[in-house]
Amino acid sequence: MEHVLDNPAWNALVSGNKHLGDGTDNVKYFMPEVSPFVALQENTAQNLHLLDAAIPFNSPIGFITTIQLPIPTPWTLLQRVDGLQMVYDSVAEKPQTNLPIRPLTSADVPDMLALTQLTRPGPFSTRTIEFGHYEGIFDEDKLVAMTGQRLNPFNYAEVSAVCTHPDHLGKGYARQLISNQLYRIQQSDGVPFLHVRSDNKRAIQIYEAMGFKVRTEIYFCFIKRS
Repeated sequence: MEHVLDNPAWNALVSGNKHLGDGTDNVKYFMPEVSPFVALQENTAQNLHLLDAAIPFNSPIGFITTIQLPIPTPWTLLQRVDGLQMVYDSVAEKPQTNLPIRPLTSADVPDMLALTQLTRPGPFSTRTIEFGHYEGIFDEDKLVAMTGQRLNPFNYAEVSAVCTHPDHLGKGYARQLISNQLYRIQQSDGVPFLHVRSDNKRAIQIYEAMGFKVRTEIYFCFIKRS
């Protein structure tokens, strides 16, 4: 039986994130300004053909899969990112910190875009903040670290956009922001999870030290109409 997290974008778009997307019975998608991710009810070449007819825009898109799926025409594979899906099943303690953490709002979006363009934690656009629960740390008036939430398939909640400005690495900012997310998610009866590139050994070590465990390998395929 397929696990909810085997097709996280699809299950998010039929549950916790359905207000941010649209689609059909077989194909769903987020608005491009929210996220480039689309979702197939089943990750098959046939549904990729249906995707061509269903999506009303031509910008690059991405889908998440646990299998390496051949990409049929009219699609061209732009990039495949190999990753790990990690789940947190420990009990998160209430965070204790003196760090100047504050919620991020739409007024902070330009700074969030600048930080994600610098650090490349994954796709981030003008309305990505609508996934919710973004927090940041500032050095005077400059955003130097942030973390938020992305996919929300049923009772699972994805910790996402974990990024720290290169000048502020090693200060524990990411760990503290993640700890805040873990506690908040569990207090809402959710189960935290995240995705990380397979080659990001430093991040994987941090997540494992915090209590995350690898659930499965996962692939992010970014495609565009030919």
